[in-house]
Amino acid sequence: MVEGRKKLFGTNGVRGVVNESMSPELALRLGLAIGTAMHGEIAIATDTRTSNTMLKEAVVSGLLSTGCNVIDTGIIPTPALQYFVRERRLNGGVVITASHNPPEFNGVKAIASDGTEASSQEEGMIEDIFYSENFKRARWNEIGQLHFNEQAASDYIDAIASKVDVASIKKRKLRVVLDCSNGASCFTSPYLLEKLGVEFITLNAQPQGSFPGHESEPTPEHLQSLIKSVSALDADLGAAHDGDADRTVFVDEKGNYIPGELSLALIAMEEVRKSGGTAVVPVSTPSVVERAIASAGGKTIYTRVGSPVVARKMMEVHAVIGGEENGGIINPRMQYCRDGGMTLATMLEIIAKNGSLSSLIAKLPESHTVKTKVQLAEGEGHMLMERFRQSVQGMKRDETDGIKLFLDRGWVLVRPSGTEPLIRIFAEGDTEEQARKYAEEYVRIINELREKR
Repeated sequence: MVEGRKKLFGTNGVRGVVNESMSPELALRLGLAIGTAMHGEIAIATDTRTSNTMLKEAVVSGLLSTGCNVIDTGIIPTPALQYFVRERRLNGGVVITASHNPPEFNGVKAIASDGTEASSQEEGMIEDIFYSENFKRARWNEIGQLHFNEQAASDYIDAIASKVDVASIKKRKLRVVLDCSNGASCFTSPYLLEKLGVEFITLNAQPQGSFPGHESEPTPEHLQSLIKSVSALDADLGAAHDGDADRTVFVDEKGNYIPGELSLALIAMEEVRKSGGTAVVPVSTPSVVERAIASAGGKTIYTRVGSPVVARKMMEVHAVIGGEENGGIINPRMQYCRDGGMTLATMLEIIAKNGSLSSLIAKLPESHTVKTKVQLAEGEGHMLMERFRQSVQGMKRDETDGIKLFLDRGWVLVRPSGTEPLIRIFAEGDTEEQARKYAEEYVRIINELREKR
């Protein structure tokens, strides 16, 4: 990317409020820039948001104008599109999604030819083309063609089933409550569970882009119906996806919401135990993950926040597992990207072979973390982070991503969000009370720095 150029891509694509910062004009130019950068055959998919068709058609117009042929795979999870791109050996892909953001948001995410999210270098190339408007323009008789493919969802489901021990899962006769969050998983996860031979009940399994069941972010507050249903229906597991189904969070058989870092710790520990090796996680990850991996004889490598960064480091070091503490787990048995369907199948395999989720979680090291955030005005983040950096000079810290401070009884990470105008604060303490104190203290510090003139 040209030095000093305004950045377009955040941590996970380009996002904004529909018909404000995320307009069809912007989507058209993004299509032109992506088509110019990738050229060739490009697949496209959307999640269920109400603006999906408007933005998709704009991106497709841009892609076709550059001479790219486009394969429209419809509404499918982001990892299903990623698998399709990799397996069909396409030049790239585009997903119209804002993942966990509220329904008024949407976004454009670029997928590389290997099925991973576009690297920062690839995004930089797209940004340079976008801002310079140096778009490729195909001759009238070389404009790209639009095709449709309805097999992407079923191919994805079959691939996941081929990567796990279906016989063991079927043998346990598990009962699952699945919350599709009115998102793209409506078209895949119920059929995956059927293929895995579990009894299941669905919640919010109608594709509705206004997310009437609950907001798309799978937090405990939004999943109260799932939590109550697991206990009421005597289920072995509850599972919920976000809007584009690259993440999965779980509820145990007692109706306890399992924080994402604990499901990551459990899955990572089991994958390392099976085959040994290394795990890769971002600096925001609670220490319970590293301790669980170490107990299985593995090593943990830390990166900047963002699944594309984690995935590429995994490829570099041949890691056996990786992911984020928000339920976004990257399992290379399937592919190098966050994959909610594969995460669901993997957890079912672990429970089928090792016992109830509550008993497995109880064996993990203790974890006490608090996540919070400070809302910002647009463009305020950089200034605040510079002020914060000056205020903590001399303290033991890690600046891999944001500023992570190592304190007497834990740590605090302060970093600007890559998708929203806010600063995220992650705090870990040796007790729940200590973690909360650290979080509250650094919210106060950030707010005090905002008031300085």
